[in-house]
Amino acid sequence: MHYTLHMTARCNLQCSYCYVNHNGGEMTIDTTRAVIDLAGRQAKRAGIIFFGGEPLLLRDLITDTIAYARQKEKESECRYFFKITTNGLLLDDSFIELSCREGLFVALSLDGTKEVHNKHRKDFNGNGSYDKVVDAARRLLAVKPYSPVLMTIRPDTLSQYAASVESLFSIGFAYVIASLDYSADWNEEHLPELERQYRIIADIYERKTLAEDKFYFSPFEVKISSHINSKTYCHERCELGLRQLSVGPDGTLYPCVQFVGDSNFTLGNVFDGIDEEKRQALYLKNETEKPGCDICTIKERCNHYCACLNRQATGSIDEISPMLCAHERIVLPIADELAERLFNKGSAIFIQKQYNDFYPLLSLAEDRI
Repeated sequence: MHYTLHMTARCNLQCSYCYVNHNGGEMTIDTTRAVIDLAGRQAKRAGIIFFGGEPLLLRDLITDTIAYARQKEKESECRYFFKITTNGLLLDDSFIELSCREGLFVALSLDGTKEVHNKHRKDFNGNGSYDKVVDAARRLLAVKPYSPVLMTIRPDTLSQYAASVESLFSIGFAYVIASLDYSADWNEEHLPELERQYRIIADIYERKTLAEDKFYFSPFEVKISSHINSKTYCHERCELGLRQLSVGPDGTLYPCVQFVGDSNFTLGNVFDGIDEEKRQALYLKNETEKPGCDICTIKERCNHYCACLNRQATGSIDEISPMLCAHERIVLPIADELAERLFNKGSAIFIQKQYNDFYPLLSLAEDRI
């Protein structure tokens, strides 16, 4: 079970596409400890994700929460694993040292090239944040080389999608998670360019793979896996509220990040526990096939099941965005063609990456030799 802690609504950036309600409050140590206690009662393994706003604005609270969890580990069978998603501006060497010491997984938000990133990720004075984030990224990657980067693509940055992916690889990131901002004003005129960009990225992917580079690009990896592991992929899809809960600053529980602050989607609170009846009802509601999707030939490999994406795009978990549908129909055949080329060329690293469940462990061991 994973708990995403929305620690504060405050941020030191003013990103134009941010969906966070900045009128929210801030967590206290009582709330974070209640999360740790609740997680410990629920399972033997618990993931705790520090989220915001910008969570490093409450750095001391993060440190205290980790310390409390480590103490609880001595008293129970639960083991805690930590992750933080940050814009990087407050990521200094001492926090990087903490992340290494505590096994804290750090994910950075960086949208690509300097031009692309600074277009939407500005500070309160209107200055772009690229240079400071890249500096933090390089210091982080020097000691944690598999730290992921989160990039967001919008209509006005689409033409630089491939260039941005290549830019992130050149900085040193090996793990790129790319997402379209489905709340943006997309239309049919963007589709040819989206396809063109994915074909360029496919060429980059093929070149890096044949060079035996180790890397991950989420849109392609997920689609390739959905074909190779079709029987298990369906069981790894969005299970709204079952495997992950978001925690609002006051301790209220929600099914995912897009729902925080919406009283229609509360699932209890960390002090009194999870409302299992509401959680199961919401899960079953989301599992109901969406209108028009039941006859779609790619429905088992499509992201239409993701309630967070649906809410971001349409405001409803029951309605699919036409842009989401178009995106899936574009990226799937490109990913399949790419996989077929690499398989036919006998790429050893591709075959290990996609077909060997132990590849991540073997790769890590190899890097440490």
